[in-house]
Amino acid sequence: MFKVIGAGLPRTGTTSMKAALERLGFAPCYHMAEVMTHPDHVDRWLSVVAGEVKTREDWERVLAGYQAAQDWPASHYWRELADAFPEAKVVLTVRDPHKWYPSVRMLLSGENRPDPSADLADLPEFVRQVFASMERMRPAMDQIGQAYFGSDWHFGGDMVDEEAAVAVFERHVAAVKEGVPEQRLLVFDVREGWEPLCAFLGVDVPAGEPFPHLNDAESMRQAFERMSEGDMSAFPFGDTSR
Repeated sequence: MFKVIGAGLPRTGTTSMKAALERLGFAPCYHMAEVMTHPDHVDRWLSVVAGEVKTREDWERVLAGYQAAQDWPASHYWRELADAFPEAKVVLTVRDPHKWYPSVRMLLSGENRPDPSADLADLPEFVRQVFASMERMRPAMDQIGQAYFGSDWHFGGDMVDEEAAVAVFERHVAAVKEGVPEQRLLVFDVREGWEPLCAFLGVDVPAGEPFPHLNDAESMRQAFERMSEGDMSAFPFGDTSR
């Protein structure tokens, strides 16, 4: 059963949330990493952006085997998921939007990542798979990103300026707050730690365990550099074996 809908934008602690939710028993948790490591998932999301996913049964197919979701592409469809799974709770991750801007700009523009158009023949199979999956996801990512940043934006291109991006962030937060009943929604900054998240989800706080804080901007940049050199252990989104 699908139980937790992530409604936060990328770079709002979604990788930390994936780890936290899985530690709390809501495993596995969907994340962009699943698309990167499971090439067949690309077809699922292409069917979503094509308008072919409409019913609960359709969404169960897209998210088959997962109990929760964080990050794009899933979090973009928070309204559809909230309608399809009325019993699921919604977590909106937030952070200072002025600190969010350079982080999401680095992620979406491809800054400090290997050029996917370069010759990848000498790279390990896993690295080639990641880039191939993301290239096939381009139509979906373009459509999702354009809903926030305008019709001229394309995945891998530069972002709108900071003022415009902050306005996008604030509109998104307001839309989720307006669109989800208060009792069903947690607005959450991962710096708050386990207590508010566990209270909202009705589970115990892991005793003696720090809340996971993963994948900050600098560590992600370094991870992509190491991956381009063939170090698959540097994959910045956790376990790739599932």
